[in-house]
Amino acid sequence: MIRFEDVSVTYDGAAEPTVAGVDFEVPEGELVLLVGPSGVGKSTILGAVSGLVPHFTGGTLRGRVTVAGRDTRTHKPRELADVVGTVGQDPLSHFVTDTVEDELAYGMESLGLAPEVMRRRVEETLDLLGLAALRDRPIATLSGGQQQRVAIGSVLTPHPKVLVLDEPTSALDPAAAEEVLAVLQRLVHDLGTTVLMAEHRLERVVQYADQVVLLPAPGAAPQLGAPADIMAVSPVYPPVVALGRLADWTPLPLTVRDARRRAAPLRDRLATREPGTAPAAAPAAALAAPDTVSGADTARSADTARGAGTASGAGTADGADPASGTGTGTGTGTGTGTAGVPARAVPAPRAASRPLLRLRRRRDAVPAEDTPLVAEVRGLGVRRDGVQALRGVDLTVAPGETIALMGRNGAGKSTLLGSLVGLVQPTAGQVRVGGATPHRTSPRELVRRVGLVPQEPRDLLYADTVAAECAAADQDAQAAPGACRALVSELLPGVSDATHPRDLSEGQRLALALAVVLTARPPLLLLDEPTRGLDYGAKARLVAELRALAAAGHAIVLATHDVELAAELAHRVVLLAEGEVIADGPTAEVVVSSPSYAPQVTKILAPQRWLTVAQVREALA
Repeated sequence: MIRFEDVSVTYDGAAEPTVAGVDFEVPEGELVLLVGPSGVGKSTILGAVSGLVPHFTGGTLRGRVTVAGRDTRTHKPRELADVVGTVGQDPLSHFVTDTVEDELAYGMESLGLAPEVMRRRVEETLDLLGLAALRDRPIATLSGGQQQRVAIGSVLTPHPKVLVLDEPTSALDPAAAEEVLAVLQRLVHDLGTTVLMAEHRLERVVQYADQVVLLPAPGAAPQLGAPADIMAVSPVYPPVVALGRLADWTPLPLTVRDARRRAAPLRDRLATREPGTAPAAAPAAALAAPDTVSGADTARSADTARGAGTASGAGTADGADPASGTGTGTGTGTGTGTAGVPARAVPAPRAASRPLLRLRRRRDAVPAEDTPLVAEVRGLGVRRDGVQALRGVDLTVAPGETIALMGRNGAGKSTLLGSLVGLVQPTAGQVRVGGATPHRTSPRELVRRVGLVPQEPRDLLYADTVAAECAAADQDAQAAPGACRALVSELLPGVSDATHPRDLSEGQRLALALAVVLTARPPLLLLDEPTRGLDYGAKARLVAELRALAAAGHAIVLATHDVELAAELAHRVVLLAEGEVIADGPTAEVVVSSPSYAPQVTKILAPQRWLTVAQVREALA
């Protein structure tokens, strides 16, 4: 169905090809997974299938790519639209209409399908992806994960023979990801649809693949093989494979079920050992929060310094590899920037929350009675566009504490972050960040006190070069010249000052946005889906940086669907559902008791309470 014949792609201005020696075939009715570190050209290969490379991105494509017998060199993307359906990394750049139902119908209208056929397929897709309750909702009001499902649904309705998916589960909660992958399985097995998919969260998808294509390095020839064979040599692999390598299991397991069948001897070895603390214990009260504010603060501007709110369309080079330095796109985003508040003494906290499920706070994670809180939320309610996004939320955040907000798409995680940074005005209750009310405090006073890294880091980046971004960040934070650049050099070694932020990979853009926010040394750091688009290596570097920040006294609150990240990093997990806190407690207690949010190692070694491969490795050393 898809055939690559000695394909290489070189973008304009690049000295070396982004991909080279690509020669493999994807048979009809198979799901093939494309894996490799960030920046090796996975999105470029996907773009070559849909014709976006080189017709949209520019550059030179050598060799031949055929899809259902059509040569993509001579067929433009619109001439492949009836055969290939594409979903890129950024769902916002995918949308054409305003509401969910209209978006699902748009592709069929473009192909001239009969109205009765369109209606039937729209209903089928609404049911398949659990979108029926959202059919009349404006797309701009949906959560990131809900938008991701709409984007996938919009390419399913025309019934293409080939689906090309770039990070399709990156913004989805575990249950929604399982639903989408189940739909893809049905399409492959029952309808013979061919799926070519790139995904960094291999723990979710590798077991579903018929074959895996590994791109080991930029410009290196890809390797094609069975999933277990490729995972044995791949530089990127999920925790279940990491545990299999550690335990020397052959063949390597790809699923929790396979690993559990072999885990009895390992559980026996670990029975007399206790798991170490995956994230270091939250610092004690003596650890001061960074940077209290003195003097006047400056901000980029009132409309860009208040964190990333909602994006109303962000341009990307659809299908172009973000690390290639090429591809263009246009769009607009609203609400970008940072804000923050210093920790100061506030009344001693009650229980960290009033969750429906009460869990004991781990003793070493409980701040002392006189510990100044960085943030406190009491009885918070938020109603937006007729939807009760939050109700009765209580939350306290202490210096040095790392909290993971988790829950299904639309549970209110991003709204809670927005409330903490002043983007969202409460309709009930109160939010105090270091004694100030965020939504009533000007950006100029907030910028050095709480920082938000949004779901789309590019919403925070508006300059033409890395150097210009850093200069603006230094000025905004009243920091010494070069402060931001020093952070960038630490987080992004090898990236030049002249690089355009658009030309960075997802992980590199995240690191740049994090450096921009950290230049002001905010005591409270907020991150919304920080591992979206990151490979395992980039995620490990992010975890190391965030641990160092927490050890230095920064409080960190992150909204995430990445259960492995929460297991690795968080002291506490707060579960949200329908805008309410349903659990708040130490990470081990919350995730171990949850079938949806337990990491792979926990599921494999249950009933023992291990969270990460690193804990197991340390115990066996």
